[in-house]
Amino acid sequence: MSWIVEFYRSSIGRKVVMAVSGLALFGFVLIHMVGNLKVYLGPEAFNHYAEGLRTIGDPLFGYGQLLWIARIGLLLAVVVHIHAAWKTTQVSRAARPAGYQLRRSVQQTYAERTMRWGGVIVLLFILYHLAHFTFGPDWAHPDFVPGDPYHNFVVGFQVWWVSAFYIVAQLCLGLHLKHGLWSLFQSLGITPDQDSGHGDWRRTFATSFALVIVLGNISFPLAVLAGVVQ
Repeated sequence: MSWIVEFYRSSIGRKVVMAVSGLALFGFVLIHMVGNLKVYLGPEAFNHYAEGLRTIGDPLFGYGQLLWIARIGLLLAVVVHIHAAWKTTQVSRAARPAGYQLRRSVQQTYAERTMRWGGVIVLLFILYHLAHFTFGPDWAHPDFVPGDPYHNFVVGFQVWWVSAFYIVAQLCLGLHLKHGLWSLFQSLGITPDQDSGHGDWRRTFATSFALVIVLGNISFPLAVLAGVVQ
């Protein structure tokens, strides 16, 4: 176990941990968005999908057990990802205690400059989203119905400020995904072929991935507010 600790303490080790945990989180947001697209197929399809998440692994696992294992795993990935990012930032700042007299951001994109606070907003949104749609407390909405995910999905987004917060959070998520995915390629040593003449495909892929996720997720509250999903 000592070598694992030593590996994590190294700069390369923390970057690899950030990349691997980030990859798990990227996979989650993609699967989550694709699954939620079933809301456009109607109540029966969406509720069947939601119920299917709780019966995955049957009969080896009990009702909802594998889903909770996945949730715990994702939570650990989030904690490790945030700690690795925080530690890397602390080490970077300690290496230049005097700071810069003039901080230039010419080489940085907007996504890179907002990476830290964007991650915090996304984390707060995840906690709220779980409380709102997964645990379903009475404050979420007076019409919340346990065991009816489609109904709760609709009435939740009918609250304008919930939809507004969701959209803002998705925009922050998009910026985080764009820079994070590109950084993942960097950390894992995946580089483009300089002789191909096609430019840096990593940025193209990261931008496209983030755009698909953001547009897909933002479509949900807009569809509810517009009456397309009701």
